[in-house]
Amino acid sequence: MIINKTKDTIISKDYKICKTSISKAIGLMFSFKPLTLLFEWKQEKIRKLHMFFVFFPIDVLWLDKEKKVIATKERLMPFSLAKVIKPAKYVIELSQETIKNTKTEVNDLINF
Repeated sequence: MIINKTKDTIISKDYKICKTSISKAIGLMFSFKPLTLLFEWKQEKIRKLHMFFVFFPIDVLWLDKEKKVIATKERLMPFSLAKVIKPAKYVIELSQETIKNTKTEVNDLINF
């Protein structure tokens, strides 16, 4: 489960962890339904996302090594790009409206 500890809300009950280079490159490509994906890296770095061959909009959270939200993007559209200028260790891809429905904001602490 992914939980917003700051707001005491459930962000997602189920999720898939993407740790390998291949799983990170594929992500939601060619999927036809939203899944929650948690991308994890060994160290913080500026993380770019692409939505090539993703056919639905998603919400995205970028987290630092302490699992604090450093950036959010609501409704990232298919075939677009996203980049945050702060280093992140984790990125969470979510169904659209999740950020709004859980009231997740920058500086919230996330637990998984």
